[in-house]
Amino acid sequence: MNTRLTWICHGATAASRKALFPLDEPLEGKAAEEAGRMAALPRADRIVTSPALRARQTAEALRLRAAIEPSLRDCDHGRWAGKSIAAIEAEEPENLIVWMTEPEATAHGGESLAELRKRVAGWMDSQSGLGGHVIAVSHAAVIRAAVAHVLQAPPSSFWLSDVEPLAILRMTSNGSRWSLRFQH
Repeated sequence: MNTRLTWICHGATAASRKALFPLDEPLEGKAAEEAGRMAALPRADRIVTSPALRARQTAEALRLRAAIEPSLRDCDHGRWAGKSIAAIEAEEPENLIVWMTEPEATAHGGESLAELRKRVAGWMDSQSGLGGHVIAVSHAAVIRAAVAHVLQAPPSSFWLSDVEPLAILRMTSNGSRWSLRFQH
């Protein structure tokens, strides 16, 4: 059974512009307008979104009627939520290094990158068995975890993908494996 998965990263927020670990913040003023100007998306059998406000607002701006999917929530950054990477580097440099180099680490009291990848991979594999086309509005971290899963890449590869606000990434599954799909 073939499944197509179209990932859409939510639009820009104040946190993403300032390199802050995100809270449940709204889109920036222009982000909804930018989403509204995006090219029409293909028809989908299922449309889902992260429960986060920024993802739901992106789906609305894209005129998508999306169901909330808890598995697509952003990585839980624990006590670092709302703080800048620079502040964490100044306050807890050892913990930041551990979190960025050890996928199982939860130095911030939240979710490890390994847990994030396992959650995302589990959701993707459940979609693979359903077939059809799925549109998923989520977060850069979730999409990076999905890419690492598809490529069967080592955990350190998480940091090698840059996902911009409103980026679109397509994947396909033949029921036994996922692959990236590049098109014009």
